[in-house]
Amino acid sequence: MFSDTKIKEKINPKKFLKIINKYSPEQIECTSHTFFRLSQKQREIFIPDELKRILLTETPFLSGVQYNGNYAVFYEYENKSLKIILNINKQKVNIVTFYFIEQWQIPKI
Repeated sequence: MFSDTKIKEKINPKKFLKIINKYSPEQIECTSHTFFRLSQKQREIFIPDELKRILLTETPFLSGVQYNGNYAVFYEYENKSLKIILNINKQKVNIVTFYFIEQWQIPKI
């Protein structure tokens, strides 16, 4: 049995950008779960606008759809690897969570 959070389908980063660019910044929202892992200082840096900026202007180095239907998107951010989990539907994009990962945690797909 596969973990729901493993990537089942790799998506070309350019294809992901086409998907995400269909949404306006107003259609990209943070959930109550988005910031739960962060300290107060981190919450001052990673505000919703910064996450939206990353999604709408940066090119991920890896993206894919997980078994649970969420998207996992990986970016280089200030010399670290940033993983953002998204739930995308026709009306909006929900940023489920995000966190920094180590090189060994990047999936080999």
